[in-house]
Amino acid sequence: MFNSTSTKLQLLMTTYKKDNPLVSIITLTWNQTQVTCEFLESTRNFEYKNYEVLVCDMCSNVDPTATIDAGNYPNTRVLRSDTNLGFTGGNNWGMRHAKGDYIFIVNNDTEVTPNLLDTLLEPFYLDATIGVTCPKIRFYQNPNLIQYAGFNPIDLYTGRTSGIGHKEDDKGQHDKSGYTHGAHGCAMMVKKEVIKKVGMFPEKFFIYYEEWDWSARILKAGYTIFYQAKGLIFHKESVTMGKESAIKVYYHTRNRILYMRRNTSALQFMFFSAFFIFISTPKSIAKYAVTKQKEHLKSFIKGITWNLTRSKYSQV
Repeated sequence: MFNSTSTKLQLLMTTYKKDNPLVSIITLTWNQTQVTCEFLESTRNFEYKNYEVLVCDMCSNVDPTATIDAGNYPNTRVLRSDTNLGFTGGNNWGMRHAKGDYIFIVNNDTEVTPNLLDTLLEPFYLDATIGVTCPKIRFYQNPNLIQYAGFNPIDLYTGRTSGIGHKEDDKGQHDKSGYTHGAHGCAMMVKKEVIKKVGMFPEKFFIYYEEWDWSARILKAGYTIFYQAKGLIFHKESVTMGKESAIKVYYHTRNRILYMRRNTSALQFMFFSAFFIFISTPKSIAKYAVTKQKEHLKSFIKGITWNLTRSKYSQV
């Protein structure tokens, strides 16, 4: 289906540009006004013009509205929350304000390329089953290094995830677009129809593994997820959370277990539990003990115990 002739591609481009669907771009910010402004600056070069940008501020210490408004960024408005709703709650809040036919959820610590919106819209017009499209993601600090070129299936016995092409030099080896097993929360365009049918991000995840849980629900609903190799975005990874912060350890541990509780069979979860108890836990404890990271160790244990006291379907 995707080995289209140039004539078919030209007809495709004509169709969606004639439709001219509104794209709602949702990006969160939390004490990162400068980073957010750098992202917004990059959106000035979009070739596709029918979009709105909703900057959702998660109760930053300093209100970024005046600074962002002063930048006169096209089609942009700031929504300010009274509390930090997290990645999941913040994006859901933004989606409730969005007017678009397509919702582009994108990290504020990214910089976009001019044809990004065009390329992400294209696949929806080729296959009605596509519910989400994701671009190729490269690291901003090392712009030829790939972060994401699709996802491998999550290992349902270990809970580990792996990205296709991760940390490979981009030599064109992942320039073929195609269906993939999961959407990347850093940059994903979602058809509004999917949100109406499947719902939004599971808010109890707050941050980490939320896109995997949402992807699982989207796939179960009969939609597909598409990696669009022609799209490109650059990611300044972990600007907000830090590469190995204690809070990252907590949510990553907590949500890895939570995802497995919600998306595996009894047998799979039994194998995962054995793997986590006898391999992951001793390894993590030894790591944090040797590096004398007491707060990280406490966060790791806290992430485990959270799952012992909460239902996998509860809202908190």
